[in-house]
Amino acid sequence: MQVGRALKLFSRLARWSALSTTPGLRHVTVSRDNLHTFQSPELSRIPMEFHKHRFSVAPMMDWTDRHCRYFHRLLTRHALLYTEMVTSAAIIHGKREKLLGFHPAERPVALQLGGSDPAELAKAAEIGAAFGYDGINLNVGCPSDRVQAGRFGACLMAEPALVADCVAAMRGAVSVPVTVKCRIGIDNQDSEADFTRFIETVARAGCDTFIVHARKAWLSGLSPRQNREVPPLDYARVYRLKAARPDLTVVINGGIASLDEAEAHLAHVDGVMLGRAAYQNPAMLMEVDSRLFGEPQGASDPAPILMGMMPYVEAELAKGERLPAITRHMVGLVQGVPGARAFRRHLTEVAIRRGAGPEVITDALALLQHAAAAAAAYPPVAAE
Repeated sequence: MQVGRALKLFSRLARWSALSTTPGLRHVTVSRDNLHTFQSPELSRIPMEFHKHRFSVAPMMDWTDRHCRYFHRLLTRHALLYTEMVTSAAIIHGKREKLLGFHPAERPVALQLGGSDPAELAKAAEIGAAFGYDGINLNVGCPSDRVQAGRFGACLMAEPALVADCVAAMRGAVSVPVTVKCRIGIDNQDSEADFTRFIETVARAGCDTFIVHARKAWLSGLSPRQNREVPPLDYARVYRLKAARPDLTVVINGGIASLDEAEAHLAHVDGVMLGRAAYQNPAMLMEVDSRLFGEPQGASDPAPILMGMMPYVEAELAKGERLPAITRHMVGLVQGVPGARAFRRHLTEVAIRRGAGPEVITDALALLQHAAAAAAAYPPVAAE
């Protein structure tokens, strides 16, 4: 990003000269002396080892694309990030760079695959590893009709021997870890014995890490959304798996809405995976490194995060990307403070306009800071 252009963009913020007293929000003045502070994260981030699954953000279709992952990485150094699910056939026959390309700053990041053909999955895993992914995850948890039609996802829990063959084939093709994400059961195959049989069979093929959504899945009669909400959660079953198999890495997923809940689960399992809660309220990710990885408490100010996105946004726009493809992931960053609604509205409505550029982000931040300054200058009067 050219320094001159960056200064021109950021100069919009200069009129908000006073620091805001709103918790979690301060004024940021950008100059030639501190512009480097807002450069992309790969300069200062050291990837953690992949096997540390203590906290991860779930793979989510249409959400956890490369722009989302870059944004999330600015919020947390240590969380393990995942791609959206990509089918093995798409990787072998499709446009690989479009499907698999990612920014090095996203690491550690795992590729989630969908498929049921061991040879095809092995080839797709090999291609993914060559792109630089830190691990390969097999989706055995998605219950959608479209996924079932391709004979992958949650329906594979009915065929543990096939899943084992897939895992063995992928492990034979790559040197990075191969993991499995599954449910605690499907349809009427939902007893503890069924679940144990599935885990034991796949573990014998060499899989030592299981990410378990603590709900069963109904393969017919419920939509994917209903399958995330209707079947009751059974966290205790996942706890018992870890107790019975301490040699396995067990990560719990499903219905976890806060870091308080995540910390409680970590008393029983190795790791916690959050999905929609982390996406819809990404500010919580700013606390992950201090609360779950023992790092010093970081700032909760969204301004440096937004500024940190600027070099990336400009680079992506120069390659032909549209601004809303990036900013849609950032809308939920600010909540519950003066100006938050104006911030979200600006990112949502202005970013879609023809020719919208990085200034949309700085203008949204300026709205936020102006509201914070106004709230500080005119605090509400307490009722007598």
